[in-house]
Amino acid sequence: MHPERREYYDAEERVLLAVQKWIGRHIERIRGLLEREERPEIRESLAEMLAANEHIVDRAPETFLEACQWIAHFASASRAYNRDGAGCQLDAMLTPYYERDVAAGRLDDEKAAFILANLLLIDTRYYQLSGVDERGRDRTCRLSYLILEAAHLLNGSANLTVRVHKDIPEDFLRTAVSYLFNDRNAWPRFCGDEALVRGYMKNRGVDLATARNRIASGCNWMCVPGREYPMNDTVKINVARVFEVAFHDMTDAEPSPSTALLMDYFKKHLSIAVDVAARGANLHIDHAHEVQPELMLNLLTHESVESGLDVSQCAELYTVGVDGAGLAVAADSFAAIEQRVEREGRLSWEAVHGALHSDFAGIDGERTRLMLSSSERYCQGGSLGDKWARAITDAFVELVHNHPMPEGRQLVPGWFSWSRTILYGEAVGATPNGRRARAPISHGANPVPGFRRDGAVTAQSSGIAAVQPGCGNAAPLQLEFDPKLSLEEGGADRVLQLIRKHFELGGTLININVLDQEVLLAANENPDLFPELVVRVTGFTAYFASLSPKFRQLVVDRFLSGF
Repeated sequence: MHPERREYYDAEERVLLAVQKWIGRHIERIRGLLEREERPEIRESLAEMLAANEHIVDRAPETFLEACQWIAHFASASRAYNRDGAGCQLDAMLTPYYERDVAAGRLDDEKAAFILANLLLIDTRYYQLSGVDERGRDRTCRLSYLILEAAHLLNGSANLTVRVHKDIPEDFLRTAVSYLFNDRNAWPRFCGDEALVRGYMKNRGVDLATARNRIASGCNWMCVPGREYPMNDTVKINVARVFEVAFHDMTDAEPSPSTALLMDYFKKHLSIAVDVAARGANLHIDHAHEVQPELMLNLLTHESVESGLDVSQCAELYTVGVDGAGLAVAADSFAAIEQRVEREGRLSWEAVHGALHSDFAGIDGERTRLMLSSSERYCQGGSLGDKWARAITDAFVELVHNHPMPEGRQLVPGWFSWSRTILYGEAVGATPNGRRARAPISHGANPVPGFRRDGAVTAQSSGIAAVQPGCGNAAPLQLEFDPKLSLEEGGADRVLQLIRKHFELGGTLININVLDQEVLLAANENPDLFPELVVRVTGFTAYFASLSPKFRQLVVDRFLSGF
C-alpha cells in the first residue's frame, strides 16, 4: 500500500463495496423467490444460485458454478462502467473448476452446458477457445466443446473465437464449423495462432510464451490478460480520404502527374494522419487516470493495486492499435489510374480529375466511371489492385510501426473499419475506382463488393492474406455464404480447407456469415418479422433487426456480392 495514493485505494474500495452490495441485492432477490417457489426443480436451482452468490460475495470461487457466477458479475459490472467487452480464454480458465466438480460428482456435462449457456446469455463478451499454452501444447479440452454446445443451446448472438493452430484437433475444428453452418448465427469466428504470435513478437519484442498468451479480446485485436493495456479498435485512419487529399493535392501542384508521384503524396499525408493519431492517443493515455480511471480493470491487472496506480499508468505492455480503413478504395483507385491513364492511355489525368470533381456527372462522366470501375481490382489475384494494396500496406505498416512513442508504448497497425464504413464514406468525395461521392468505403481488409464473380472466395482469401500488417493485430477476412451455395461447393469441408489455407498464408482472423439469401432479403424488408436473425456485422454479431436501415442494407449488399 502507498499512503500517498489514498485517493486510488478509496476509489477501488468503493467499487468493491458497490459490487458486493450489488451481489447482496441478488442474494436478497433469490431468497425471496425461494420462499415463494413450490416446484422442486426450480427450488433446487435457486438454492444453488443462493449458495454460489453467498460464497463469492467475499471469497474466491471454488466450484464451477461459483466461477461462472463470478465471471458473470464482473462482466456485468465492467460493461456498465465503461462498455468493456473483453473476455478470457474461457475453456482454460474454467477447466480446473470443471474437473474438480466432475471428480467430486457435483457436475456432469449437461449441467455444465446449462450453466455456460446462462453465462453466455448474460453478456456477449469475447471469449477465446482452443489455441496453445506457453509451451505450445494444444489447449482444446472438454470444455471447449461444451462452450460451443452452450452457445448452440442459446441459438442467438455470441462472440466466440476459435484459435486455430497446426495441432488443433480436426474433430474440434469441424465441430466449430458445423455450428457455424447449422445454427447460422455467425459464430464462432476463427483466428490464426502462428501469424498473430509471430507478429506480436516482432512488434513488441516479447518472448514466445507472452505472445502465445495474447488472446482474442475484441473485434480485431488481441491482449495479454492482466499484463497489457490495449487501446485498440479505437483509432482509425480513413485511407480513402487520405488518397482523396493526396490526389487533389498532387494534380493541383504537379504539371506532370504520375502514380509514382501520387504515392509520394499519399505517404506524406498518411504520415500526417499517423502522427495526429499518435499524439491524440498519447494525450488520452496521459490523462486517462484523471478522466476515466480503469476502476474495474485495475482489479485484474498486475501491479495496479500493488502500486496504487491506474493501469493506464503502470501496465507492463501498452499497445495502441491504429487501424487503416478503406484499403480497397485506395488500392483500386491507384490501379485504375495506372491501367486506364498510364498504361492504356484511354483516359487523361485531366479527365479523371474533372470526373471526380463532378461526381461522374453526365454521359461522359458515367462513361469515365464505368471505365475506371472495370479496371483490375484488389483480390482478383495478381492484379494491379493487389499490387497497390500491398504497396499501401507496406507504407502504412512502416509509418505506424516506426512512429516514435513514449517509452513502453507501441503503435500496432491493422486493417479494420469496424462498422464505420458508412460514416467514413460520407467524408470522402468521388474516387478513381468509380465510387461515387459519399458512398460507403470498403469494409476492413475486404475488397470492394463485386470485385469478381469466379473463384471469389479463394481469391479474396489470398488477397487479404497478402496484406496482413504482421504486427500482432488482425486484418480480418469477412466472408458471406449462402447455405445452399455452400453445400453445392462442398459445404463444411470447403470452409475447413479455406480456414487452414488462409492461416497458412499468414491470415489472422476470419469472420463468416452463413445466411439464406431469401431470408436476408425478406428480413431487410420487414426486420420485425425476423427478430431471431443474427448476422456478423464486423468483429461482433448482432440481431439484424437491431441494426439501422443503412447498416442492414450494407450487410445485404456485402452478402449479395460476397459469393
